[in-house]
Amino acid sequence: MSNHVSASEPVVPLAESARSTLARWLTSVASGDYRDLPSFVALNAVYHSPVEWHPYPGRDLVCLLVRSAQGVFENFKYMRLFSGGDEAVLEFSAHVGDIEMKGVHILRFNDAGRIVDIDLIARPAKGVMALGNGVAAKAGPQIKAAMPA
Repeated sequence: MSNHVSASEPVVPLAESARSTLARWLTSVASGDYRDLPSFVALNAVYHSPVEWHPYPGRDLVCLLVRSAQGVFENFKYMRLFSGGDEAVLEFSAHVGDIEMKGVHILRFNDAGRIVDIDLIARPAKGVMALGNGVAAKAGPQIKAAMPA
């Protein structure tokens, strides 16, 4: 399957099941309440951090990383949303301490509408490092313990 879109291809709207999950994601982020997160993240979900190259597999680890990262960001706000098919890209602005950041969450959904992949891409580099240090301070031992051998 190709992810490339040509000018002659129709734009595909976000799948209905994914729209419902995206709404739940946005509600969780806006409220800062992530208790419901495991109910719409797939068991085999994967998180891609801007700090490490290797992926973080599994729903429990994905949920831990999302909660930890969101706990480090300050003044987090989604600015734009792009979506289609089984993916959504959410552009955000935030601060980590006094460092202003911009980034995107790229969410991919399975046929049931659950999130199967979260890719966090952000800049500047000093903000990414501050985010990584903040997440490590909040949940470093739990993250290490949850990583597969």
